[in-house]
Amino acid sequence: MTELVPGFLWGASTAPHQVEGNNLNSDFWAREHLAPGLELSGDACDSYHRYAEDMRLLADAGLTAYRFGIEWARIEPAPGEISRAELAHYRRMIETARDLGLEPVVTLHHFTNPNWFAQEGGWTSDRAIERFQTYVQAVTGILDGVKWVCTMNEPNMLAVMVTMGRQYSADSGDAKKWMSPTVDGAARPVIPDPDPEVGRRLGEAHHAVRDILKKHTDAAVGWTVACPALTATPGNEEKLKEVRYVREDLYLDAALGDDFIGVQVYSSQAVDENGVVPHPLGPDTTLTGTAYRPDGIGTSVRHVWERTGGVPVLITENGIATADDEQRIRYTTEALGHLFAAIDDGVDVRGYLHWSALDNYEWGHWGPTFGLIAVDRETFERQPKPSLAWLGEVARCGHL
Repeated sequence: MTELVPGFLWGASTAPHQVEGNNLNSDFWAREHLAPGLELSGDACDSYHRYAEDMRLLADAGLTAYRFGIEWARIEPAPGEISRAELAHYRRMIETARDLGLEPVVTLHHFTNPNWFAQEGGWTSDRAIERFQTYVQAVTGILDGVKWVCTMNEPNMLAVMVTMGRQYSADSGDAKKWMSPTVDGAARPVIPDPDPEVGRRLGEAHHAVRDILKKHTDAAVGWTVACPALTATPGNEEKLKEVRYVREDLYLDAALGDDFIGVQVYSSQAVDENGVVPHPLGPDTTLTGTAYRPDGIGTSVRHVWERTGGVPVLITENGIATADDEQRIRYTTEALGHLFAAIDDGVDVRGYLHWSALDNYEWGHWGPTFGLIAVDRETFERQPKPSLAWLGEVARCGHL
């Protein structure tokens, strides 16, 4: 039986824009309303008001951790204008999680920015890092007792979004030019490469706020990286190194010196002489167009462990977009088997946080369902799926 570290976290994750609703001051809210090709987030899952119910469902099922985000656009709706009421709201979320026996894993930036920040030039502006530092400094005051803080979610995917946003603007806001960065398909079989210069800027921002967090909190600090579990086709090992650096390794290198690294993995893709090979279509193809590859988690954690020289791993996202909950349980069972095999081989893994706690807004689309809990979009009624009880039982037992 796999021996897990004491205090191994078993939980689920969400992102504020995807579940809270009415994030009026964010750049993504503005984009939704300018691009008629996107579905609107609207009230989302109304978790801004119903977070306690969501947390209680996770805790009652047997989970021990909940990863959620703090929304910068709520904390700082205008430059330098910090909302004490919003800080108090997120502090209540932290305290509610702890009261329910859930370890809060707090993400400070999950793709969305204040709209004013985007209008200043976003992450490419000269003041971007200074602006981010001001926000994080304000948030440190509510992080007392928080043990895990992620500075940014998937900076490699954020860099893709910045690149896509530039193209969108260059084409005068043509909605056809904007696609959800998390949904593959026939129109875009491969997600484009992130701009390395944007990636390096995000790395600078991560290091700048990491220092602030280490000075003012006792939390373990890291960031989360989208890990595509890339593998080489025969004879294309050098091409794999090239592609992997731009898409993943640049961001893993920025995690050197962190307390942990968040690994986020869903599938796996091959690299041939031309680059990343599109996901093959099959009977198990997910609702986001990715291949059914629960083995990707093992590939990813081993590569992350090797590339970072042993930075502890926290699985901050792993799951499947499917309407078939039996498939979700099957996928997660297989994924955990591969994760446990990596742990047996010596990889230091501190926890497993499933994506997602709720069926939520998938960056322009409502169709893909990742949640352990279904949400009625009219009444907001929560309906736990069998997969939630199943994962809670795994958490109680500590093994499959």
